[in-house]
Amino acid sequence: MDPVSTTAASLEVSGLAFAYPDGHQALFGVDFTIGRGERVALLGPNGAGKTTLVLHLNGILGGGAGAVTVAGLPVDKRHMATVRQKVGIVFQDPDDQLFMPTVREDVAFGPAAAGLKGAALEERVRHALDRVGMGDFADRPPHHLSFGQRRRVAVATVLAMEPEILVLDEPSSNLDPASRRELADILRSLDVTVLMVTHDLPYALELCPRSLILSDGVIAADGPTADLLSDEELMRAHRLELPFGFDPRVTKLTKKDG
Repeated sequence: MDPVSTTAASLEVSGLAFAYPDGHQALFGVDFTIGRGERVALLGPNGAGKTTLVLHLNGILGGGAGAVTVAGLPVDKRHMATVRQKVGIVFQDPDDQLFMPTVREDVAFGPAAAGLKGAALEERVRHALDRVGMGDFADRPPHHLSFGQRRRVAVATVLAMEPEILVLDEPSSNLDPASRRELADILRSLDVTVLMVTHDLPYALELCPRSLILSDGVIAADGPTADLLSDEELMRAHRLELPFGFDPRVTKLTKKDG
């Protein structure tokens, strides 16, 4: 893969190393760049450091070695408010993000806190809900929605902040097949950079042309998703397993990226 031009980079991670206060070293020097508009999967076994890495992207964790840059801005105290607007994280459990009486209020919460008001706020909310196909549910209580619908509203709460990067933590988990497909269609339609942390390797192949494998705190591989998933030795070395009977080489030939 040709290196991504740094002038078009949504995210640059350089030499990122981090140890927790108990001495556990989670990251040992992580380097990668993601260009604007790319959809990239972050793969790896449990304990590889994926969550630690994600929490560095908007400054929840910091203080280690190396640097993280979002849309040209260093992730540091001077730029923290801007960076947190630019990096939107959608957690695995949508109920961690939905806490207001109605869908509309949940989606409006972030922009309103950032100072948006009146018609501009209403338009921002409407647009975010329309992008995830939930415009007709604005006045519904979130807890009355299905799990898949709540996940889509959680995505809308992040999109309402107009982020540079959308980070999704296990977006397909606990979804039925129809909800899984609907979310995939939505993610393909978005004009933002996507970093998708997932154990769902077929979903990674469907949505992300490129993947990173994080293993033991370093990037062990970076390349086209189909090529990485087809490398049996690489997969075995990093405890990644495809579903029984799933052949990424066949899928690569038959599935077109939307």
